[in-house]
Amino acid sequence: MEKTPVIVGIGELLWDELPTGRKVGGAPVNFVYHASQLGAESYAISAVGTDDLGDKIVEELDKYNLKHVIERVDFPTGTVQVTLDKGNPSYHIQEDVAWDNISVTPEAVEVVRRADAICFGSLAQRSPVSSGTIYTLLSMAPQTAIRYFDINLRRPYYSKEVILQSFEAANMLKINVEEMKEVRIMLNLTGSDDEICRQLLSTYKFRYVILTAGAAYSKVFSHDETSIMDTPAVNVTDTVGAGDAFSGAFISGILSGKSIEEAHRFAVVTAAYVCTKAGAWPPYE
Repeated sequence: MEKTPVIVGIGELLWDELPTGRKVGGAPVNFVYHASQLGAESYAISAVGTDDLGDKIVEELDKYNLKHVIERVDFPTGTVQVTLDKGNPSYHIQEDVAWDNISVTPEAVEVVRRADAICFGSLAQRSPVSSGTIYTLLSMAPQTAIRYFDINLRRPYYSKEVILQSFEAANMLKINVEEMKEVRIMLNLTGSDDEICRQLLSTYKFRYVILTAGAAYSKVFSHDETSIMDTPAVNVTDTVGAGDAFSGAFISGILSGKSIEEAHRFAVVTAAYVCTKAGAWPPYE
């Protein structure tokens, strides 16, 4: 019988305070949701407060049957005020909250030691506590595991040091064209976006570098091939969680033995579907 892949997301878990109401958010848990919908054994590793908002987040994860290792800590559960300008979100992210204080628990170690893939980003590294936990857990994963850095830049919570440390720890990178502009300046990189993706592949231990350009296209670079696909035209409800859906589908595809092109197509189709639905966690039909 084929082994079910174990996929883990480590980092921020919070309430997005949207104009339309409150929704559970955080890129790692969105990623875990989509991977779980696609058949993986998926776990969110994070922390919430011992407050009412923390209780409600755990209830929400359980409602969606999302596996999790969620520590309860003496800091408030994270919230983000999301404002929309012509559909484009901007964020005010509360500081010194529970997900800034994720620790290395025996339960987290047990899950990570079985992981086939671990997703992490830059935002949860704004705190030395959670940053230290991320790198400790990454070091405990099997050597063969995918260490997937979805760069996910949120001003002002990143630095050259965070980016470089993450590049060293990861063996796979996802970056969008806007983030590429930032990284290009920060690391003094020259050449086209494609050339920089290939530079990063040769400089670091990356198996793949994924470059996304929203409604235009996405590209997947490996050491011996490049997959380029246009983004399908769909009736967009919102784009919340589409990037995380792409990630969950691509990694699920690669772990199930799909070729780069097949996994890429699977990711593109999944992300497009999510764009046609409201919110980051639409049902998969």
